[in-house]
Amino acid sequence: MSVSEELKRLHELHQAGALSDEEFARAKEKLLQGGGTSQQAGDDFVAEVGKLRRSTTDRWLGGVCGGIARQSGIESWIWRLIFVLVATCLGFGGLIYILMWIFVPTDDQ
Repeated sequence: MSVSEELKRLHELHQAGALSDEEFARAKEKLLQGGGTSQQAGDDFVAEVGKLRRSTTDRWLGGVCGGIARQSGIESWIWRLIFVLVATCLGFGGLIYILMWIFVPTDDQ
């Protein structure tokens, strides 16, 4: 969706009463400064992935699940369960874990 289409949609929401004057002004300013929400969301994702570090304290093997847990806010045991389920059901969870173990730096670096 282009910036002009997003502005049009914001205007329609404002006219329909879904957005107050303040909300409309803030959303319009954010849209115009950011150059579009999809680009900004992509930049946020890249920045978050760049912060990913393996944990040296919350680890069973390589600290991958502990690092993902710290970054995402979801408990590390849930991530461990997800990796085990993906490894047993789909067969590539172990490969993903090993690749992350190799390429994601530890948090002490």
